[in-house]
Amino acid sequence: MSEKEIVFCKSGGCTAKLGAGVLEHILERLPKGKKDENLLVGYDSKDDAAVYRLNEHQAVVQTLDFFPPMVEDPYIFGKIAATNALSDIYAMGGEVKTALNIVCFPESMDLNILGKILQGGAEKVQEAGGSLAGGHSIADSDVKYGLSVTGVVDPEKIWENNGAKPGDCLILTKRLGIGILCAANRVSQAPKGAMEQVIASMTTLNRTASEIGRNFCIHACTDVTGFGFLGHLHEMMDGRLSSVIYADQVPVFDGAMECAEEFLLTAAGQKNRNHLEGYVQFEDVSFGMEEVLYDPQTSGGLLFAVPKVQADELCEKLQKAGLPAAIVGEVTEQKKSEIFVINHKKK
Repeated sequence: MSEKEIVFCKSGGCTAKLGAGVLEHILERLPKGKKDENLLVGYDSKDDAAVYRLNEHQAVVQTLDFFPPMVEDPYIFGKIAATNALSDIYAMGGEVKTALNIVCFPESMDLNILGKILQGGAEKVQEAGGSLAGGHSIADSDVKYGLSVTGVVDPEKIWENNGAKPGDCLILTKRLGIGILCAANRVSQAPKGAMEQVIASMTTLNRTASEIGRNFCIHACTDVTGFGFLGHLHEMMDGRLSSVIYADQVPVFDGAMECAEEFLLTAAGQKNRNHLEGYVQFEDVSFGMEEVLYDPQTSGGLLFAVPKVQADELCEKLQKAGLPAAIVGEVTEQKKSEIFVINHKKK
C-alpha cells in the first residue's frame, strides 16, 4: 500500500484523537438521563470502556475504537487497529467475547486493500479469544478502521482508572515513543529498525498483561493511548491524588528521545502538553524525555496502580512473560504539583 493509494488524514492512529479538553467541554453538556444503577461505568468517569451489570456475578464491558492508518501495509494496519480496540477490555480487567468491524473506505480504492485490513483485524480478534460477529461499513474519502468490542467482567473485580491510593506503585507494561517515531518515519527520519520495534509493540495484545494483573490487587488501571502517558496518568489522579515519576525508569523505544530532540513531533503531543499545563512539573528532565511522556501512543501498554508490597512481584512476572514492564513511579497524597517528574529516584 503506497501513500498514493491510501488517503492519509493529517493524523494516523491515536494521534487522530480529539483533544482531551475539547471532549470534556462537549461531554459535560450532554443530557445524562435517568440514572441506571446497573451502569457501573459510563462516559462521565473518563474510563476506558463502559460496564453494565447483568447480575451479581457478571457484567458486560463495551468499547469502540477506530482511526486512520499510521502504517502503509493494510494487513499490519488492521492488526494494529484491532489490538488497540481490544485493549480497552483488558484495561478494565475483562475478557473479550465478541467484536464488530467499523470500516470507512473509498469506493474508488482496490477492495483487496480492504480485505487485508479486515484480515489483520480478524486474526487479532481470534488471538484475543473472541468471535468476530459482523460490522458496518460506509463509503468515505479516507480509510478508517476499528472495532466495537464486547467483553465480560466480574462486577466486583472491575479495574477503573481512578481507584489509585497513596503509596501505590505505578507499573507501565509497554515502551513509549510510538507517535514520535511514526512522525519521524513519515519524513524518512526514523532510526533503522525503529518501526519494526514499534509495529511489534502495537500488535502485541494487552491480554497477557491483564491476565497476569488479575492475580494481584490492582487499585487502578488504564491503557496509555492518545492522551499520552501523562494525560492518562492525569485522569488516574482524578483531581485528588499526586504522583512522582522517575524518568530514567520509563521504558522508551530506542531513538524516540533523539527524534524528539530534533522536533520530529506530533500535533497531538503538543495538544497533550497544552492540556496538562499547570498539572505537570519537571525537574532535571530533558526536552526529549518530556516529549516522550506527552507523546500519543497507538495501542500502548497498561498502566497499573498496585500496592507497593506487590509491585516487584507483578513487575517480575510481566517481564518473565516477555513484556518491557517497569515500575515508573508512585502515587502520593495530593500535593501542589499533581505530577512531579524527576530524572531518577532519590535515595
